[in-house]
Amino acid sequence: MAFNNIYKGKKVLITGNTGFKGSWLSTWLHVLGADVYGYSLNVPTQPSMFEVLQLEMKIHQHFGDIRNKEEFNTFVQDVKPDFIIHLAAQALVLTSYREPFDTITTNVAGTAVVCDAIRNITWDCTCVLITSDKAYDNVEWIWGYRETDRLGGKDIYSGSKGAAELVIKSYWHSFIKSMPNIKFGVTRAGNVIGGGDWAKDRIIVDCVKAFSQGQTVEIRSPKATRPWQHVLEPLSGYLTLAQYLAEGRSKNGEAYNFGPRAEQTKTVFELVQDLAELWGLDKEKAAKLTGDVPFEEATLLKLNCDKALAYLHWHSTLHYDECVRFIAEWYKAFYVDKNKDLYDLTIQQISDYVSEARKQDLEWAI
Repeated sequence: MAFNNIYKGKKVLITGNTGFKGSWLSTWLHVLGADVYGYSLNVPTQPSMFEVLQLEMKIHQHFGDIRNKEEFNTFVQDVKPDFIIHLAAQALVLTSYREPFDTITTNVAGTAVVCDAIRNITWDCTCVLITSDKAYDNVEWIWGYRETDRLGGKDIYSGSKGAAELVIKSYWHSFIKSMPNIKFGVTRAGNVIGGGDWAKDRIIVDCVKAFSQGQTVEIRSPKATRPWQHVLEPLSGYLTLAQYLAEGRSKNGEAYNFGPRAEQTKTVFELVQDLAELWGLDKEKAAKLTGDVPFEEATLLKLNCDKALAYLHWHSTLHYDECVRFIAEWYKAFYVDKNKDLYDLTIQQISDYVSEARKQDLEWAI
C-alpha cells in the first residue's frame, strides 16, 4: 500500500516533473493511484526518462516556465491540487557556471513564484518544496550538516539554493504560517543517482554512455567522495513528509534532510569501477583520469538525517551494492536489451524498493 494510501485519488501537482527525479516521482505517484499534474518548461534531455516511459500519456502535462507568476498561479487555481511537490530547478553545478543568471532566476524567482501561488490557495493543500544539500554553506567538515546549520554557498548553484531557502523562509513567516489550510515542508537531498538520468556532466550518465559504446569513461575528480543515494531514497522521504504533514503528524514549516547510510560514501572512481563490473567490463580498464576540473567543486558534503529518523521514522533503505545494481539493471535494459519494457522495469524497481523497506519495518512502506 505504502504511505497509508494517502495519495490514491488525490491530485498531486509536481513542478519539474519531466526531469530525472520528477519522472521517477510521477511514475511512483501514478502507481499509487494519484491523479498527477505536471508543470515543466520542457523535456530537458535526449533521451529522457519522461519520453522513454511515455509519461505524457499517463498524467496531465502542462509545459510552462516556473518563472511566469501569472501562468503558474492560474494553473494551480485551475487544478486545485491536494498536494504540491516543487522540484523545478536548474539542477546542475557545471551549467550554473555557464548560465549563472538563468540558474539564479529559475531557482530563486521560480521558488518565489511557487510560494506566491501557495499564498493564493483557498482549499486544503499540502506543499513540499525541494531545494538541495548544496543549500548548506559547505565548510568541508567531516560530519553531516543538520537542518539548523548555516545556509549559503560560494558558487552560483549553491548560492541559488541558499537564496531559495531564504525565499521559502520569508514567505513562510510572512504569509503561509498563518494559513490554516496549508501544510508546508522543505527538504534537502543530494548526490542522487539512478536509471533514467541523462543530464550533462553527471558521472553515471558519462559511464553508461561510454560503456554502451565500448569506450572508456573519462573521470575528472576520481578521489572526490560523495554520499551516493538511489533516487527512490529521497523520493520516499518527500512522500513520507507530505503524508505526515497531511495527516497532521508533522510540525508545519520544518526542513528535513534525506540522505543515505554512512557506508554509501564512496569515491567517484569506486563508483565507476563497480558499475563497470556489473556491466560485464574489466573494471581496471573501464576508466581513465583526465585531471581536467573545469570549475571549483566541493570535495565533501554529507547530511545528518537524524531528524527524519526521529520525527518521520524514515531512513534510507538500499545498501550501496543494491543501489548500483538497480542502476546497472535499468541502463542495460535501455542500451543492451532493447526488448525490455522500461516502464515495467521502473515499476518493478519501485516495488522491489518498497518490499525492501517493508522488510526493514519502515512505517511508510507498511
